[in-house]
Amino acid sequence: MKISDLFILPLLLLHLSLSADSNIKYLADGKISPKAKIEQVSWIAGHWKGEAFGGQTEEIWSKPSAGSMMCVFKLFKDNQVNFYEIEIIREVNNSLVLELKHFSKELKGWEEKNEKVSFPLVKLGKNVAYFEGMTFKKISDDVLHVFVDIEDQGKHSEVLFEYERDK
Repeated sequence: MKISDLFILPLLLLHLSLSADSNIKYLADGKISPKAKIEQVSWIAGHWKGEAFGGQTEEIWSKPSAGSMMCVFKLFKDNQVNFYEIEIIREVNNSLVLELKHFSKELKGWEEKNEKVSFPLVKLGKNVAYFEGMTFKKISDDVLHVFVDIEDQGKHSEVLFEYERDK
């Protein structure tokens, strides 16, 4: 083993360990979403407030009913709305999928009329739900972290939404 290998090996191991513990996960090619029921993510329900993209964010998630949960999201800066989202988590094919649509402050849809953005379930853990490109982690009863893979001009970045329960 060369001396340079002694420096490269720890860096490679660090990279692999960071990748394995990434906050964002994706289904491997050919894999399907694991079995799950909506009640397994009931801990997401609540009125959450935080900051992201240089503004304030708000998400209000319903409790599970009829095999789904619904959410409204708002981002605003300087007391002006930037955009809204309507989100749902629903049971599909014995698993879960998170789906959303974006809207301008005038409620003009970003996606085409019949289009939506979908995030199939990748993995469930204790107080964590990994959807493709979006992860929910319950930090405590009053703190929720949501990690989102944002793509801009072909570059991906992980954005953290740190929420506190609005009481």
